[in-house]
Amino acid sequence: MKTVLVPTDFKLESIKIIDALVQHQKNETLNIIFVHAFKLSDSITDMLMLSRRSRDYENVSNEFYQQINQAKAKYPSQINAIGIEYFYGSTVAAFKNFIEAFDVERIAYLKEYNFTPINKYSIDPKILTERAGCEVIQLNTLTVHASENLIDTKIHETQLQEANA
Repeated sequence: MKTVLVPTDFKLESIKIIDALVQHQKNETLNIIFVHAFKLSDSITDMLMLSRRSRDYENVSNEFYQQINQAKAKYPSQINAIGIEYFYGSTVAAFKNFIEAFDVERIAYLKEYNFTPINKYSIDPKILTERAGCEVIQLNTLTVHASENLIDTKIHETQLQEANA
């Protein structure tokens, strides 16, 4: 079972990576973790309240959760779990500890996906992921859709031939 970290800003388009991951890792069972990184505040009050960050989960829409559940139902044999986590920090060393704690083997991005901060403390995850020493893969959703279309077409052609016979 492989754990794949997916940096996100919780836009619905970031969920498209699930189809690409399943195709790219065909013979693997996956744990997928969507993560958003925040730099730590200089405020002592914010530091003391770090464990009470439930308001950060308000950034995740109900539609995002619904689409995650639909993806897990779509690939029950290939997806073991899909989760959402937040990373608080801005150093590569702290991020390495984070990926080690979750036993992450790969970090995945969509090629055409651009990160957008969700608040003033959001940080671009590429700053951390490029130097974390973990394999980073970039996937393209166009190849996923093209393959699915070819498969559907082949099945459709076969069904038409059988119907005409």
